[in-house]
Amino acid sequence: MRERTYAPSRILIYLVVSLIAAAWLAPLAVVVLNSLRTNEEIAQGSMIGWPQHFAWSNYAAAWSGFCVAETCAGIRPYMLNSALVTIPATIFSTLLGAVAGYAVSLWRFRGDSWIYGIVTLGIFLPQQMRLLPWTIVLRDTGLMNTLTGLVLIHTIQGLSFTTLFCRNYYVAIPHELIRAARIDGAGFFRVFWRIILPLSPPILVVTVVWQFTHIWNEFLYGVTFTTGQQQPVTAALIALSAAVADIPQHGVQSAAVIIAALPTLLIYLFGGRYFVRGLTAGAVK
Repeated sequence: MRERTYAPSRILIYLVVSLIAAAWLAPLAVVVLNSLRTNEEIAQGSMIGWPQHFAWSNYAAAWSGFCVAETCAGIRPYMLNSALVTIPATIFSTLLGAVAGYAVSLWRFRGDSWIYGIVTLGIFLPQQMRLLPWTIVLRDTGLMNTLTGLVLIHTIQGLSFTTLFCRNYYVAIPHELIRAARIDGAGFFRVFWRIILPLSPPILVVTVVWQFTHIWNEFLYGVTFTTGQQQPVTAALIALSAAVADIPQHGVQSAAVIIAALPTLLIYLFGGRYFVRGLTAGAVK
């Protein structure tokens, strides 16, 4: 039986990849372990340690018992807020991005390149620059401190990325297919629903995973434009940290972080493989 050998270069690659993985996983491991330790254990030892007894009560307290912003209902209502913002904003931004990407790639018109450039310009603008315009818009539309306002923000903000992803994917679809449909009398939306959308699952998975993760984890707009019971879970985590600043509750705080991160972890767990396939398909075509 031939003995398997490894070249030094391959060993070096494995070593570098292992170090990068350890650097990424170490903070997560610390948070997970602390979520299962009591405050007494952490206070008597350090922030790094194996739990003597699994304190599952931290998760119960973080979910529905701990006080956040003077309301002792845990992070449960804030998780619901995040879901009510993330799900519709992801759907709207994905569908609008697909329509926009289809229009600028396959349904060409005068000035389409300029419109595409202006839309994707939003990718390069920092979020801080957008706070003042959004403050004016939400104030004038009466959507300040509402979940609808956050849905509007994330839908429009997400159009830059979703249009970019979809346009780069659709540009590889043969134009003859669209011309044939137009000769048969199909209009803009009929071509989109009957031809483009059935060809779109790979790129739609990419945009859904991207948008869901970004919107769920975003906190700047949540902190700036909402208060109290209207805040998403990321803003509630900050409020929770401020509430326990005098008497740290590291176990409950860590459990709250794990609970808040579960939706995005599940999205990547079930959609990560299709996410990579969609990105690769869009890059190669």
